[in-house]
Amino acid sequence: MTTPHINAPRDAFAATCLLPGDPLRAKFIAETFLEDVTCVTSVRNMLGFTGHYKGQPISVMGTGMGMPSCVLYSTELMEFYGVQRLVRVGSCGAVEPSLRLNDIVIAHAASTDSNMNRKHFAGMDYSAAASPRLLQRVLNYVDQQKANVAVGQIFSTDNFYSAPVEQLKLLQAMGIIAVEMEAAGLYAAAAKYKAQALTVLTVSDSLVTDEHLDAAAREAGFSQMIELTLDALVS
Repeated sequence: MTTPHINAPRDAFAATCLLPGDPLRAKFIAETFLEDVTCVTSVRNMLGFTGHYKGQPISVMGTGMGMPSCVLYSTELMEFYGVQRLVRVGSCGAVEPSLRLNDIVIAHAASTDSNMNRKHFAGMDYSAAASPRLLQRVLNYVDQQKANVAVGQIFSTDNFYSAPVEQLKLLQAMGIIAVEMEAAGLYAAAAKYKAQALTVLTVSDSLVTDEHLDAAAREAGFSQMIELTLDALVS
């Protein structure tokens, strides 16, 4: 069985799938952390892999940038391949002044400037939140390990280059700790298909200090976040 965007057989994906935006980060995760890895899809170079982590089946699939692309791939994974737990592992821009480059952020909810969720919710505002049990599982593990992780609400934007000073101040005033481009759409898609979803991020940019990680670090430099997430999922 294939879809327009995934050329994998029906049983190619595990029930748990990590979702990095960058397909090369998906390749890095598969080759670095998983055993017995198989590349199961490569349509449009959006790479997907399935293997094992500490004996448990895990998949990892690139989704591209932005909510439309993320929702496209996550929808096909849930509807056609039976994926039940989807964890976005991506990058974000820090809004909270105390966050530094490479810090880890867990998003319990995602506000947004996108109209995607309204279109699927009769024009009303949908409360895009992580799945409580999955969030609880990861936070329990984080607490056990005494890991330094920030937990809070993030902001999913449609426009990477639209962050004027006034908007930054507004986000800070409303308790937003970081900005990215996918979580709000993923949370709504997972709710529709009664799947579990969570977003775990590494700070790659600071909107406060104007610091940035380079492209190589974004592709292969998030090992601490990936290992923490995988360990929490199989614990």
